[in-house]
Amino acid sequence: EVQLTESGGDLVQPGGSLKLSCVASGFTFTSYSMTWVRQAPGKDVEWVSIIVSRGQRTYYSDSVKGRFTIPRDNAKNTVYLQLDGLKTEDTAMYYCVMGDVRKYYAERNEFPPRKNWGQGTQVTVSS
Repeated sequence: EVQLTESGGDLVQPGGSLKLSCVASGFTFTSYSMTWVRQAPGKDVEWVSIIVSRGQRTYYSDSVKGRFTIPRDNAKNTVYLQLDGLKTEDTAMYYCVMGDVRKYYAERNEFPPRKNWGQGTQVTVSS
């Protein structure tokens, strides 16, 4: 059974930083890309960042490029999301998802099943 547990969300002022963590279990972590997605109230799910299985390639949405980074530690079965230069529009629930969400959506026109998502961690950017 896939288990993904996010942590690190908080209330932060604009311009601030946070580091989110996602600990994985129940699957072979080193075999999968991992994705961070987010969903703000009343808005669609947005993929934020993707890292391939060995960490040699990363991808970022235009909205976060240059501000967020997505390292992973395969020895700890953990993927991170470093959020710098936070803006109010970054306020959302952030989820880690097993696999490459962008590729999955392009092929199937739907998101991966929710059983492959974590429970989410809330990031609120406000002064």
